[in-house]
Amino acid sequence: MNNADQKVKVARGRMRLVSLVEQLFFLIEKQKQPMHVGGLFLFDIPASAKPDFVSDLVRQMRKGNTPPTFPFNQVLHNLTFWKTTNNFDIHYHFHHTALPKPYSSKALLSYVSDVHANMLDKDYPLWECHIIEGIEGLATDDKPDAKYFALYFKIHHSLVDGVAAMRLVERSLSSSPTEVMTLPPWALLRRDESNLEKIVPPKRTFGGIVKEQIGSIKPVFGELKNDIKERDEVGYVSTLQAPASLLNQRISNTRTFLANTYALSRFQKIAERLQVTTNDVALAICSGALRSYLLQLQQLPKESLIAFVPVSLRKDDSVSGNQTSLVLCNLATDITDLKERMNTIHASMTIGKDKFGRMAQAQVINYSAISYAWEGVNLLTNAYPKKQAFNILISNVPGPKETLYWNGAALTALYPASVIFNGQALNITLTSYLDKMHFGIIGCSRTLPNLEQLPDLIEAELTKLEALPELTELNH
Repeated sequence: MNNADQKVKVARGRMRLVSLVEQLFFLIEKQKQPMHVGGLFLFDIPASAKPDFVSDLVRQMRKGNTPPTFPFNQVLHNLTFWKTTNNFDIHYHFHHTALPKPYSSKALLSYVSDVHANMLDKDYPLWECHIIEGIEGLATDDKPDAKYFALYFKIHHSLVDGVAAMRLVERSLSSSPTEVMTLPPWALLRRDESNLEKIVPPKRTFGGIVKEQIGSIKPVFGELKNDIKERDEVGYVSTLQAPASLLNQRISNTRTFLANTYALSRFQKIAERLQVTTNDVALAICSGALRSYLLQLQQLPKESLIAFVPVSLRKDDSVSGNQTSLVLCNLATDITDLKERMNTIHASMTIGKDKFGRMAQAQVINYSAISYAWEGVNLLTNAYPKKQAFNILISNVPGPKETLYWNGAALTALYPASVIFNGQALNITLTSYLDKMHFGIIGCSRTLPNLEQLPDLIEAELTKLEALPELTELNH
């Protein structure tokens, strides 16, 4: 047994306790609200590639029924711990689909919408991989003859958060257009044994956990007391502040997945000129788009919508588990003026990020558990179906900064697809990649009519921000 195989064996032998956050994902999961996240990845096939490039790739992935490595070999056991399994059925996990003609982006998004709505089987490792052909219609004006294929991958949210998922993407692809990769994404550790020690979460002792929890008591209660002082500050949000809205209805098992791409430089120019962050800009255009969408339906609440914005707490290089908390953000949808709305969003995010910046990871988790406790109980029991701590989840996940390849095929776009659940019928997740910002929108089409308008409304809101005097003066 060589060194790489030995390391893989050690990783397989570990059993990891299911954390409270991970258990929550399973407890709230139902047939109509599966708790997995996914991503749609578009690849540009090299002009020099053989006509059967994708078919060869599929045959390669199926060859030998290559078993998965961590975390794709983890199975839930009694809702208490993860254990490694060798029970790998490639026919369950891997699917190859060719979309019918005429080729269209609408057909691709419809396929992802349907697959994303299906719950993962807990008797297997909790993931699926789909290779999709027949998307030549997505060719752009600057590449009219380009040929593409897509990869859709979904994995249970209990196994990864957004940052962990993005790290898996980066480590399963290559930064070299000439590297030949003979292993499928679920066996990435065998490609580079140095990945193993980075990818497996560090082992924690019971004594260390107890010490960490005891040490968090005083700082957590200090921040809870500080909340009282911040109540009058611009942008402050309490867990009882979110209004009832169309977005907060019970959902069906139908899904609509939408995707769009914007130049990252547009966000950066606005952020620099208005002295805010690019994430503030993203929240502002989502806010404006939601405001326009609800106004069209005559469903805009008088009070501002509140967003739950994930914040990463990850300090290590691991690519599994959930190490995030969430900041409540006032989206200022009750404010007409664009500049004032942006300032309110910036102030709201600053309060939340500063608070978490003063605390260690365990302290943030315990603070969040106390602050959002009633919302957690509400998710589990549906005791207050007409009341929620927030109206929508909006997540911004930093993506790769260099071009990634799969056997010479360049990754050109990646669109995240997240979760929705009863009381939260819409989710907007975005990620940066190279010089682009990619939006993935998932919603319940039965609850929310005309969802297909949202990408255009987001574009319109971005254009409005660019037309502010502060930016038009800069352009002149």
